[in-house]
Amino acid sequence: MRIALFITCFNDTLYPDTGKAVVAVLERLGHTVEFPLSQTCCGQMHFNTGYRPEALPLVRGFAEAFAGYDAVVTPSASCAGMVRDSHAVVAEQYGDPALRGAVARVTPTVYEFTELLVDVLGVTDVGAFFPHRVTYHPTCHSLRGLRLGDKPLRLLRAVRGIDLVELPGSDSCCGFGGTFALKNADTSTAMLADKMRAVVGTGADVLCAADNSCLMHIGGGLSRLRTGIGTRHLAEILATTDGAAG
Repeated sequence: MRIALFITCFNDTLYPDTGKAVVAVLERLGHTVEFPLSQTCCGQMHFNTGYRPEALPLVRGFAEAFAGYDAVVTPSASCAGMVRDSHAVVAEQYGDPALRGAVARVTPTVYEFTELLVDVLGVTDVGAFFPHRVTYHPTCHSLRGLRLGDKPLRLLRAVRGIDLVELPGSDSCCGFGGTFALKNADTSTAMLADKMRAVVGTGADVLCAADNSCLMHIGGGLSRLRTGIGTRHLAEILATTDGAAG
């Protein structure tokens, strides 16, 4: 199986270790992962803020960069959702027949990381070891967009040494929502306060999620309050093994 990593511009810029973790886990499972150097942004920010024609070259670039792969894996439910749900919309409204065809061929191969592991590779135990108290926040895109269900939790439950605790009100939004946090700062802050209260109440050492954007938002608040609770992308927990630094 030819697998390509779509790291996303957000992770590439701020959280490159998450992309490295994805590769580490897949290589541990015996797979080779390629990284197309021509990849750029998926266009989600443009699409969601009304600049849909401006997203066209990004959609075209994605289809060209990831053509021919059996699977394209990304550690972002948010960006996976953009590619699978919205690239076809942009191609249909502003593209040409060739682009519509290219998008139709590529988008079915795009998987969020836990989807690839559980649904495609049939794996839940990846040999991880993470001896910490962890709680999991299902981000809106993973919960409502991709409908990942319990896939992330099944992977976490198989991690050796982990103390996985349930997050109360886990299905509530953290308040980030990309530009929502900028345009509606007061509402976003109130939602964040509710989420942080729930996280702190679990007694967890680490908050985990499948989107670093939400972890950045919640983690920033937890840090400002000096709670001592860290954040870790799910891929980074799964990449940690016995003897590795926690």
